Amino acid sequence: MAGPRHDPSLYRERDVVPIRRALVSVSDKTDLVPLAAALAAAGVEIVSTGSTAATIRDAGFAVTDVSAVTGVPEMLDGRVKTLHPYVHGGLLADLRLQAHEDQLAEFGILPFELVVANLYPFVETVRSGAAADDVVEQIDIGGPAMVRAAAKNYANVAVVVSPESYPALIEAVGGGGTTLTQRKQLAARAFAHTAAYDRAVATWFSEETLADGVDLPQHLTIKAERIAPLRYGENAHQRAAIYSRVGGHGIAQADLLQGKPMSYNNYVDADAALRTAFDMVLPAVAIIKHANPCGIAVAAPNALDPIASAHLRAHECDPLSAFGGVIAANRTVTLKMAENLRDIFTEVIVAPDFEPEALELFSLKKNLRILRLPADWQQERMDVRLVSGGLLLQDADRFPDDDFASVAANWELVSGERPTSAEQMQNLIFAWKSCRAVKSNAIVLAKDSATVGIGMGQVNRVDSCKLAVERAGGRVTGAVAASDAYFPFSDGPEILMNAGVTAIVQPGGSVRDEETVDLARERGITMFFTGERHFFH
Repeated sequence: MAGPRHDPSLYRERDVVPIRRALVSVSDKTDLVPLAAALAAAGVEIVSTGSTAATIRDAGFAVTDVSAVTGVPEMLDGRVKTLHPYVHGGLLADLRLQAHEDQLAEFGILPFELVVANLYPFVETVRSGAAADDVVEQIDIGGPAMVRAAAKNYANVAVVVSPESYPALIEAVGGGGTTLTQRKQLAARAFAHTAAYDRAVATWFSEETLADGVDLPQHLTIKAERIAPLRYGENAHQRAAIYSRVGGHGIAQADLLQGKPMSYNNYVDADAALRTAFDMVLPAVAIIKHANPCGIAVAAPNALDPIASAHLRAHECDPLSAFGGVIAANRTVTLKMAENLRDIFTEVIVAPDFEPEALELFSLKKNLRILRLPADWQQERMDVRLVSGGLLLQDADRFPDDDFASVAANWELVSGERPTSAEQMQNLIFAWKSCRAVKSNAIVLAKDSATVGIGMGQVNRVDSCKLAVERAGGRVTGAVAASDAYFPFSDGPEILMNAGVTAIVQPGGSVRDEETVDLARERGITMFFTGERHFFH
């Protein structure tokens, strides 16, 4: 395509560009007034919008409303205000070309030499847990258009997107103008800013559509910002850092109330503990070691302090393994629970909140890390796992919020009698929920909605059964058992039945289900098929 843009002889070189006219529109008002003062002192005409104009005017500085430039008032609740040729003509005119200067004169458009803009707080709104309509209103349209226009025209216009750049800008205003090198650097930051913003919006929409049950996305963008480097990774020779994902409401956003910084393994275990404790609707505590539970329990019926009761019952499952463990509670940690932990070495305790008296007692244990969850904490809807050369994405394995009807609604009774009391059914559902948190192959033995023996991470289900029974000891008599996947043979269930288990819940689906069911019927054991497995690798 022919035209003056391809004729270098028509360009007039511009290095230092004096700032005579500035377009200022910011959602972050940090240091806005000192900037306006510097611009006013240099005789710069300030054109602005909405609340930005009001802030500058209230500080005593002259400001021209954008509506006075465009001749059109802001409309549609502020959705349309700067999208106008009198604005974008002044931003995009390349004044190195006489033709552009002539066209501005023809239409009475004045150029801008500076744009100061930062965008609507989209990420902060997502993090706040706001409703979808409120989030959508924080998708900036005019702002990115201004920023990108000015950045494209960096030969003539300086664009600033962060208050961090104000000191250098103020110096340039007082020193005669911005240099070409400065404007090019500012343009690079501006394009990075709008790109990050667009990624955040795209990520939010992707997650929203995933929640609506549509197909997994063709393209996946995950944006995260480094919070802090960690001392090391799983092992001392591995580098590590913790990152915050845009829109995250989890362990990465928790507040460290006391103790030394979290380690890589602390984060992994704390997240596993949360996943486990919050699977339960009743007050619950999970104790995790190396990403596996060594105790899970809900509060005893009519307990005076439910969360303290849940902790004691979880600890009783495997006190030896609980040494140096990570604890998660799904309710506020009380003074009583803190007293229970007085003589138990614990790495991390994470919970929605802590009683002040509990924190005071914990303060005596200087190395104990206390994490308070963000108020908007929620379980993830998707799981992402890196593999060499790519990643895997799946729906998170989650249970319905109802402890009874929703969880067990589709279970099939294949042997024995259906429990007649809510407490008995609760115990089976507790065991079934608990085994989801255990690394496969997983066997959980439970009594009164507390684990008494756990077999995990074995390469065959028989060994998991043996391990669970061994850890339960005498407590196995009268317990119920849950298996995260079907029993391929009857040898595993036979180990459980011989040890004294009275009921088993498992997915079913093996080609040898009949022999397992026949054994259960012969022994008079209640057995449910859930039709759904819960592998956790």
